[in-house]
Amino acid sequence: PLQLSLTRFSKLVCSSHIPRAESGLSPLQEVTVAASLVDETGCLFQSRAYYRAERNGELDLSCSPSLGGSYCGVEPMGLLWSLESTTPYKRLRKRNVLTPFCVTYEVCRSERRFMAEGVNRVPVREGRLRATLFCPGPFPALIDLYGTAGGLTEYRASLLASRGFVTLALAFLAFEDLPALPEFLDLDYFGEAIKFLQRQQKVKSMKIGVLGLSQGANLALALAAFSPDIQAAVSISGSGLNTFLPLKVKGHIIPPHPYNLQKLQLTDDSNVFNFSEIMDDPKDPSTWPCRIPVENSLSKYLFICGQDDKNCKSQIYCQETVSRLQQNGHHVEFYCYPGAGHLLEPPYMPLAYISFHKLVGVYMIWGGKWKEHAEAQEDAWQRILAFFRQHLLESTLKSTL
Repeated sequence: PLQLSLTRFSKLVCSSHIPRAESGLSPLQEVTVAASLVDETGCLFQSRAYYRAERNGELDLSCSPSLGGSYCGVEPMGLLWSLESTTPYKRLRKRNVLTPFCVTYEVCRSERRFMAEGVNRVPVREGRLRATLFCPGPFPALIDLYGTAGGLTEYRASLLASRGFVTLALAFLAFEDLPALPEFLDLDYFGEAIKFLQRQQKVKSMKIGVLGLSQGANLALALAAFSPDIQAAVSISGSGLNTFLPLKVKGHIIPPHPYNLQKLQLTDDSNVFNFSEIMDDPKDPSTWPCRIPVENSLSKYLFICGQDDKNCKSQIYCQETVSRLQQNGHHVEFYCYPGAGHLLEPPYMPLAYISFHKLVGVYMIWGGKWKEHAEAQEDAWQRILAFFRQHLLESTLKSTL
């Protein structure tokens, strides 16, 4: 029988951990290698690839090309990033990061963990804050924000903590006593998260980093624009505009960017919506009151988006915001990935091309092509880590010299 072993020791989701067939194969034998995973809701995700063994009967997925199946070519982590739900439009998300995803290969079982040894998970219910703190350290600190789907999403924060950052996963919509549709979002709430982190013994510096996806990205940019304690900000599929809900900033309201629901498109699947055309042109002066004044801050910025984003024209919006920053002499990095969609997650998480948006109540198309999206996630993750290390860790070391 085909036997598999795992060639690397790290079991974190964002670390490569490659199955290798060692014995039981004939020279040039053709085999199928399959992977499966059952998420916390009981939904099955599967992938498979067809391989041909070497003349010595060995098969090494780190250098052997897949001949077909869920992907083609040399893709050592392809069995993970190509996992596809047997339930239509299901997005793979992790709710409890204390437990691993168990991945079953054809003849062996492996785990994909979300927390490294030494990372502690601490629920936070302090004042208005609804969050989870992942605490290694002493290290620099980050605030991690997701989008309008709401709830408390922990898996990216736990992985960032496993890479050397005290990280606070912060809920702001539809979690416990936080409403799904408040009258407005209050930036002071996010400021309370900064003060909370600055009080933690394991936090190495008073300067904080922030990152967010989608609506969380816009809030991350707003926090960087208005708080001098934010040293570095990462926007993933954001816009640099306030969207969705009014944003209260020190007694002033930034209105949400205008949109036109008549431009909402139905896909060929008839019940799946494409939102990418509904927002007004950001170059129209009538929309400028919705801009987040990132150019007024001293923070460093990293923008990441996909060229196949079907949720919004993030490339256009990011470019407009990046131009504003560059015109004002700011440090900014911008990476826009061909074939990547809206939901850019940590590496080796499978693409969610379409999924159900609980708050909006419809199936939404997010975009992305399987291989290109996977490659974008892998590259973006390394850039995010390098960016925060440069502007938080290195600046902390310099300040102590």
